[in-house]
Amino acid sequence: MNLGVTFYSTSASEKNAHARYLIKCQVLQFQEQVKAVNPDATGRRVGGGRPTGPGFRRRKPQFAPQEQEWKPITKLGRLVQGGQISSLEQIFLSSLPIKEPQIIDYFLKDVLKEQTLRIQPVQKQTHAGQRTRFMAIVACGDRNGHVSLGVKVASEVAGAIRGAGIQAKISMIPVKFGYWGNKIGEPHTVPCKVTGKCGSVSVRLIPAPRGAGLVAGPVPKILLELAGVEDCFTSSKGNTSTVCNVARATYLALKKTYEYLTPDQWPERALPPSPFQKYTDVLSRIDVN
Repeated sequence: MNLGVTFYSTSASEKNAHARYLIKCQVLQFQEQVKAVNPDATGRRVGGGRPTGPGFRRRKPQFAPQEQEWKPITKLGRLVQGGQISSLEQIFLSSLPIKEPQIIDYFLKDVLKEQTLRIQPVQKQTHAGQRTRFMAIVACGDRNGHVSLGVKVASEVAGAIRGAGIQAKISMIPVKFGYWGNKIGEPHTVPCKVTGKCGSVSVRLIPAPRGAGLVAGPVPKILLELAGVEDCFTSSKGNTSTVCNVARATYLALKKTYEYLTPDQWPERALPPSPFQKYTDVLSRIDVN
C-alpha cells in the first residue's frame, strides 16, 4: 500500500559529498569574515555600495581585533618579557617547555611564516548520528633553523586553523644544519641521515650536495623550506597519502638532527645554570608584585 511516503538512503559517496560541501561553506564563511574586517586600498569595505530600501537595518561598523597586551602567566614568559632571556637558543639549551605562543611571537614575529598543509573533515559516530568536525594541519618556521607542526580539530574551519597555529608555535624545535662534503660556505643541508616515523609512514632525510635543491614530496618540501634546509634528498615509504603522518614523520626526522653530538661538540663544557635558578630573585619580585 503506497501512502505517498518516500524513504531515502544515504550512501558513502553522498556522505563524502555532503562533507565536502560543509568544508566549502566553512571556507567561504571564513573568507567573508576576513574581507569584512580588511578594507581595500580606497578605504571602503569590500562588498560594494551601501544597500538601501525598506527593511534595511544599519549594521554596526566592524573593526579588526586589536592585539591585547601580553601578560605572561608562566615563569619562562615573565623572564622573556623582562629581557632576561634574549633568544630561543637559551630556552632550547635548558630544555624548558614553551607553554605560551606569545614567546615565539616575541622572538620570531617578523620572520615567522605559517602555512596550512591540509583541512579535512573528521566524523564521530554518536547516538544522535554522525558529528562532523574539521581537522587543520599547520606548519610554522622562520627559514633559519626553527620549524614546528600543529594539528587541531574544531567545529569550524577558522577555529581549527587558529588552534593549529597556536599548537605549532608551542611545539617549535631547532634544526641543525650541516655539509655534504667539504666545509665550504654556510651549512646548507642536514648533518647526517635521519629518519622519522609516524604510523606506517617513514621519512628519511639524506644530505645532498650544494645546488641539488629539495628532492622531496609536496608536504616534506614545505617543512624543509620552513626549516631553512636548502639541499636534501628524501626517501619515504608506507601510506604516504596520509598527509598528517607524512608531516609528522618529517617533523620528527628534523627533530633528530640535534639528538647526537658532532666531533666539534665532543669537548666537555660546563652546563650553564637554568634561567629559573639564575634569576630566582627576579621571579620572586615579579610574584610578589
